Amino acid sequence: MINMFVGIDHGTTHIRFASTNGCVFKLLRRQAAKMTGENIQNAFLQGLSTSASEITMMAVTYSMGDGINMVTPIDHVPDRGIKDRHGAGLHVGGGTLVYDTIRNSGIPALVIPGLHRGNTPDARFNVFSHGASPEKIGIVYHAHKKGYDDMVVSDISSNTVTLAVAQGKLLGALDACIFAPGIHHGPIDLEGIRDVDYGEITANEAFTRAGVVKMAGVKDIDALMDAFSTGDASAALALDTASLFAAMEMVSMKLLLREQGIEDPRIFIAGSVSDIKYARDRIRSHIGTDVECLGVWSGALGCARIAEDVYGGARDIMGIGVDIP
Repeated sequence: MINMFVGIDHGTTHIRFASTNGCVFKLLRRQAAKMTGENIQNAFLQGLSTSASEITMMAVTYSMGDGINMVTPIDHVPDRGIKDRHGAGLHVGGGTLVYDTIRNSGIPALVIPGLHRGNTPDARFNVFSHGASPEKIGIVYHAHKKGYDDMVVSDISSNTVTLAVAQGKLLGALDACIFAPGIHHGPIDLEGIRDVDYGEITANEAFTRAGVVKMAGVKDIDALMDAFSTGDASAALALDTASLFAAMEMVSMKLLLREQGIEDPRIFIAGSVSDIKYARDRIRSHIGTDVECLGVWSGALGCARIAEDVYGGARDIMGIGVDIP
């Protein structure tokens, strides 16, 4: 029997599943929140055209992943691998149900940590408590398995998160609450700080409302693209803004790599915005080099490869340890 491995990308709006036999499946988080564990398991098994007995190992991502520092078997992970359920981002319950379904399924599974204080190699990044959630590790690993060791990877979707890799090792990351806004989320500016201080909104609400869609007065990326297709100037400005600040993050990470003697790293983009040609062209223009699009499935695909490699004996994933003897 051929071993099959599955990766799970716990995204802002969807939970994506991908297997090493080439199947993919996505589930809306809000939809998952209304399902039973049995229905969730049946859904992803059917979506991946497989059965539980055919899956050798899964790699799971969940929320910030800041409660663990290493890739860890799911039955050894406390509190789903997070320090606190409260924090940055939307909470609808679907991701929690998927995680618990995997944990209770009997399928061997690993939990991937995020990049945060405690496991970020460049100590200067510890000025920030968090750099990247676990699915971003999957995205970078997907690019790494394509044969690249020196790179900057920017995931541009609801959040914008940019990571740097030198000689096959992660160095650090910048999250949307720090620098570049995404479609929905972004850093809390002076106006946001005032709104929080006045008690008008919470800090989390300020973060989840700081994305570029507010510039176009639309709800989500689909509405943004509909407006853009009609020539709406505010929608174009929103995409221009997301592209500019993502490019600024990429250039800043190139400075980090220059310290390692790397002058010409490969540049990758992922996430929903990476599928928009207008945004890709703007980013290329800003940074002055080509960029390669990894697509929206790269996180789940990379996690599947992490499961495969750990099963095969790997005890280091781009500098992140594996908590298996």
